Amino acid sequence: MARVKVLLVKDIPELGHAGEVYAVAGGYARNYLMPRGLAVLATRGAMKQAEEIKATATRRRARERANAEAQAQMIAGKRLLFAANAGDNDRLYGSITTSDIAEKLSEAVGFEVDRRRIEIEHGLRDLGIHDVTLRLMPEVIAKFQVAVVREGESWAAAEARAIAKATKAQSDNAAKAQEAEAAAG
Repeated sequence: MARVKVLLVKDIPELGHAGEVYAVAGGYARNYLMPRGLAVLATRGAMKQAEEIKATATRRRARERANAEAQAQMIAGKRLLFAANAGDNDRLYGSITTSDIAEKLSEAVGFEVDRRRIEIEHGLRDLGIHDVTLRLMPEVIAKFQVAVVREGESWAAAEARAIAKATKAQSDNAAKAQEAEAAAG
């Protein structure tokens, strides 16, 4: 497969920044990058524009980063409350998904939040308080909390449940340590 040198016109997360030259597979350049306006062939004429493209992209990235940091400040420390049906073992019958979190967070902050940027391993399936991370840009993140409670409960109930769970875990660990000490001694 022949490689082709292209000048990126826009930032491409998997490849590089605008204004830089990369050698890519010919098919990738012809079928993906060029039709979408993401790159042009690295000719002499295009290379003369490289510095201008790079400067424009740097200014745009700085604006986007400033915007992302402002959004992160608005989101940081937010507390979202979800009421759900749960069994006696504090497990939900369903789950709270990234879509649910994004929708409620968007309402709380007044701008659209992309669910794909919310970082949780899987849907929230337990009652309690969960720490959630939102990655606005690779280097800009915002942390906030989500409380999942039974219908009719408040944030205080979620905090009480978290304290009770921590106390139980601490007493269980102390009991295990005593058992291990008794078995060793």
